[in-house]
Amino acid sequence: MTEVVDRQDLVHSLRDFFKRECGTREQRRALSSDGSVTHNQELYAKLADLGWLGCAIPTEYGGGGGSATDACHVVEEAAYSLAPLFGLAVSLVSSTVVERFGTEEQKRDILGGVCRGEVLATAISEPGAGSDPGSMICRAERRGDTYVINGQKTWISCAHIASRIQVLCRTDSSGAKHDGITMIDVPADAEGLEVRPIRTMGGDEVNDVFFTDVTVGADRVIGEPGRAWHQIMRTLNTDRLMCGAVFLGRARRTFDDALEYVSTREQFGRPIGSFQAIRHRIADLATELECCRLLVYSSAAKLDADPGRCVPREASMVKLKVTETAKRMAVEGMQLFGGAGYTLEHDMERHLRESIVSTVYAGTSEIQRDIIGRSYGL
Repeated sequence: MTEVVDRQDLVHSLRDFFKRECGTREQRRALSSDGSVTHNQELYAKLADLGWLGCAIPTEYGGGGGSATDACHVVEEAAYSLAPLFGLAVSLVSSTVVERFGTEEQKRDILGGVCRGEVLATAISEPGAGSDPGSMICRAERRGDTYVINGQKTWISCAHIASRIQVLCRTDSSGAKHDGITMIDVPADAEGLEVRPIRTMGGDEVNDVFFTDVTVGADRVIGEPGRAWHQIMRTLNTDRLMCGAVFLGRARRTFDDALEYVSTREQFGRPIGSFQAIRHRIADLATELECCRLLVYSSAAKLDADPGRCVPREASMVKLKVTETAKRMAVEGMQLFGGAGYTLEHDMERHLRESIVSTVYAGTSEIQRDIIGRSYGL
């Protein structure tokens, strides 16, 4: 019971904070430079001061020692509030690999940095290696006590605001394509590293990252050389769970905005929500939203019960169901708003822009369905 009460207190505190800091459109516009900036470092630093960035990081590294469930609540409430904190979920996911496979020195340095407000990025995808990351060719060559990195990464979230980038590089091509890949912690200001933003409908989110003879110490290897792919596979559960929590928050906000609109917008002498066609649509969306909430937090509970357990089926179900629902919620919301939803006066157009891509990144819906199907022996 105490744990439940504590978690309720966490949620109430988060909601109070976000309502105070970005509860109005005017506040959000100021924090995001009128919608063009997706991450406000000043607001992010306030989360760090309150201890929420490190809520799921062990206390010995400066965190709160909380659970995956706690982290889900933090990112869900941030997403619901429309706070410009794009680096939040990305950093929490990136820190998971370090926590599980890093050295004690790396954990103190990197995880401590996250707790203090540093943003992390992880670079996996390449122009020719998206859904098939085993085809990556970005290379790191061992030279004495250093690695020299050359190549390109693409679609890298938060690289433009990160203090360090965890780069997956090919260090050996002699074995299977998923072997011989090594994760290296690279300072974002390393000589020879160039970040070029990719313009998207969602704003400044993703980037191309180029490496030209970027040289770092061999002590920056995270985990075992040549085994990074197997390491990252064991942490994708957290990635997909956090993605689910983000879009659970966004779907909730989209639903609430739509509900408020149909409750107040009048046509033919009464609120449009009182018409059966719309009332039934709201009922369906509310039911889907509740299914998503239960799926996210039941999966988080399984991860908390056994942090080392691999739950690819449940994690992929979360990613698939919640993102598809968030996208549907935004499309339905636009229809319920009518022409008003297409204007910049309301947030519905933003919900659509930012939800439409959710079924693509962090593993497409097609990839998630394939993983789920294979988990049943198919």
